[in-house]
Amino acid sequence: MHYPTFMHVRDILKRDKTIFSFEFFPPNTEKGWNALTNRLSEFEELEPSYVSVTYGAGGTTRTKTRDLVCQIASNTELDPIPHLTCVGHKKDEIHSILQEYADAGIDNLLALRGDIPTHGCSDGDYSYAADLIDAIHGFEGASFGVGIAGFPEGHPETPNRLVQLDHLKSKVDRGVDWMCTQLFFDNNAFFDWCQQCELVGIDTPIIAGIMPITTIAGMRRMAELAGGANFPAPLQQRLYRFQDDPESVRRVGVNWAAQQCAQLLDHGVRGIHFFTMNQSSATEEIYKALGAPSGSKLRGLHE
Repeated sequence: MHYPTFMHVRDILKRDKTIFSFEFFPPNTEKGWNALTNRLSEFEELEPSYVSVTYGAGGTTRTKTRDLVCQIASNTELDPIPHLTCVGHKKDEIHSILQEYADAGIDNLLALRGDIPTHGCSDGDYSYAADLIDAIHGFEGASFGVGIAGFPEGHPETPNRLVQLDHLKSKVDRGVDWMCTQLFFDNNAFFDWCQQCELVGIDTPIIAGIMPITTIAGMRRMAELAGGANFPAPLQQRLYRFQDDPESVRRVGVNWAAQQCAQLLDHGVRGIHFFTMNQSSATEEIYKALGAPSGSKLRGLHE
């Protein structure tokens, strides 16, 4: 299969003054798969800098992730970046995955540890994302751009915030090109964390992770998945005021996210990453609220 030529993330960062990216997950059903692939043209019209595709805990969606990445690569103008987790994987499995992506012309990867199995141990060869970063750099078949995750409001497994920064600095020092944050709803927490990163010498471009709340149930799921995320009282107050009106709840959540994005842009954020949940409408509404119909207008492309 022929794939188009993609851009290394270093070149994307040079091209785009502000990064706008979207995150998809591989659907579990044929109906969900068809719905997403039919919607990809809507995401194309928003002209993101790149899109990313998630990877299940322990590699549970490895094949689906690869299939979705390859479908995006071959059938759209979008530039796909796969997530890759290492917990539970052997070295030869990671090498095989890297070879698959090298063969498909993929230039960038988001390197993650992944969730620890519920039984508390793993028979894989990797314990931390830092080990995966070393493996990616040691792969001889391609030179991948490497991204990592950041946690502005803390990581639930490491309550000591100073130790968290030490761990983050250790990953950055191994050679990474960008950092994408966990979702957050309090910009002040993000700005403070960015300053903390600067204090310890982390100068990697930071992309802010934003997820619009569209339902009360969705907010509760986010609280479970993104342990440590703070839902500011004004946001909760607005949402619960309309909890019996689903459309109003959705409007409040999208408006909050749009206000977050506007403030982030005003403060010169390097980029914004939208957790889309495979739905294009909320992201499109935020783009319109920011005053532009597409990513190219918002990104401030260099001449």
